[in-house]
Amino acid sequence: MTEFVKGLPKAELHLHIEGTLEPDLMLALGKRNGVPLSYSSVSEVEAAYEFTNLQSFLDVYYEAARTLLTRQDFFDLTFEYLERASADGVARAEIFFDPQTHTERGVPIGTVIGGISDALDAATERLGMSSGLILCFLRHLPAAQAMATLESALSYRHLLLGVGLDSSEVGHPPGDFADVFAAARDEGLRVAVHAGEEGPPQYVWEALDILGAERIDHGNRALEDAALVNRLVVDQVPLTVCPLSNLKLQVVRRLEDHPLRDMLQLGLNVSINSDDPSYFGGYIGANYERTQAALELSDEELAGIARNSMKATFLPEEEKQVLLDRLDVYTSGRRPVANGL
Repeated sequence: MTEFVKGLPKAELHLHIEGTLEPDLMLALGKRNGVPLSYSSVSEVEAAYEFTNLQSFLDVYYEAARTLLTRQDFFDLTFEYLERASADGVARAEIFFDPQTHTERGVPIGTVIGGISDALDAATERLGMSSGLILCFLRHLPAAQAMATLESALSYRHLLLGVGLDSSEVGHPPGDFADVFAAARDEGLRVAVHAGEEGPPQYVWEALDILGAERIDHGNRALEDAALVNRLVVDQVPLTVCPLSNLKLQVVRRLEDHPLRDMLQLGLNVSINSDDPSYFGGYIGANYERTQAALELSDEELAGIARNSMKATFLPEEEKQVLLDRLDVYTSGRRPVANGL
């Protein structure tokens, strides 16, 4: 990783904590908890990471998640990610988790939220990292189950920043979850929705107009709809883009084909994120560095993307400004920076 990228202060807004489960920790947790796996070595796990689409990834992802059973498991998983993110210059992380992946296996939702929150608190104390927790509903499961999940999570409302929608996109439009997200908004929870990765532009419209999405996770296929692009530009709706994820899941064939540069040229508010980094070949620093090389982005353009990430956080404005000031100090202290950064 270049010195500039590593030191560049940034926020990560599209990160599934279950997707940071590294092969060695997966095997260790499987042994610790007596959970049988299809793999017996790190090399066997890594050999399974040849995905053809989102579903082929999810099949492996859900098997690995079975090893997570105790509060300590969720702490270990989360803190390992936070240490890596801090080393990559992440100053703020807003982390997704999928409680239904665990509660349907009999793991109490309090165990999940408690272990993750313990790690977030430890990161604040030990790493100086700001963080928040976003509960995601699995869209391939019925909306009634999502509503039940929301209701069970409200006992832990003080530990939650927002709600999201993830898992298999095609055939599961955001509009199916209108009542769930209305209830979440009534509780003051912020809203981020996966849309337009493999699903059509219409899913992005629904995420905005039916679910009240404040951020769109992915959003690549929004470029197919000129009216939608105009809406996203005018409203400056953040798109949390995940280049290495898109490459690994064959949303793009080559990183050089990724639409991120086109998004920037259109005036879209885009940030770079790592999605499920254990499975997709790199944490946020690698996403910045490899995307910069593939699309020939300047350091100044990367700084602009980092600025977008900070402005797109769900922090209060005064706390966003602290992050932006930190970015300004970094960029002005290293070299002349264009575009007013």
